[in-house]
Amino acid sequence: MNYSETMKKLKSYSNPKNVQGMSRFGIKGGKMLGISIPILRKMSKEIGKDHALALELWNSGIHEARILASMIDDPKLVTEKQMDSWVSDFDSWDVCDQVCMNLFGKVPSAYKKIGEWAKREEEFVRRTAFSMIAVFAWQKNGLSDNQIIKLIPLIKKYSTDERNFVKKAVNWALRQIGKRNLNLNTAAIKTAKEIQKLDSKSAKWIATDALRELTNEKTLARIKKK
Repeated sequence: MNYSETMKKLKSYSNPKNVQGMSRFGIKGGKMLGISIPILRKMSKEIGKDHALALELWNSGIHEARILASMIDDPKLVTEKQMDSWVSDFDSWDVCDQVCMNLFGKVPSAYKKIGEWAKREEEFVRRTAFSMIAVFAWQKNGLSDNQIIKLIPLIKKYSTDERNFVKKAVNWALRQIGKRNLNLNTAAIKTAKEIQKLDSKSAKWIATDALRELTNEKTLARIKKK
């Protein structure tokens, strides 16, 4: 399927009512078609991996085309330059998280980009850093506990960022680390308790919410079964 065929098919699934519904969940973007993730996943399976098409879809600037691009791109061909370019284009939390889950989480060099992105002031660039931590903690990717633990200081440092899409990603990262195994659960709980003492509404919310889940008996039981 070439670019024009793909775009034609995407536009055939356009649903303006869905766009309105998406906005209620904080999903926004310059060009939105209102296509659901299941439809995009179905399309991605029909297309298969296609790096060149992924780049074209991304450059279209269309919200759903960019999510589809993350699904069909080949992680072996993704460069640091491409990741930096895409991250700078993020304008919605769902595009950010979908790219992290579908693509960047499978690119080995993404691990070292986390610290760089966390330092950036743009809201969605910084969110990407913590979405990546969450994804790396969640996915089976060969990362050691020590590699995950090395990312925890970033969580503490940026837990005071009051911006909604940053603090939610920081919280997500902390919770996913704590659910990976018992060793990381202990480390995450310790970090949450330290964050809870900071003079910041964001930090206190992040810590309280994370502790609620990470100390829950059902959560601990699931971790022990892993």
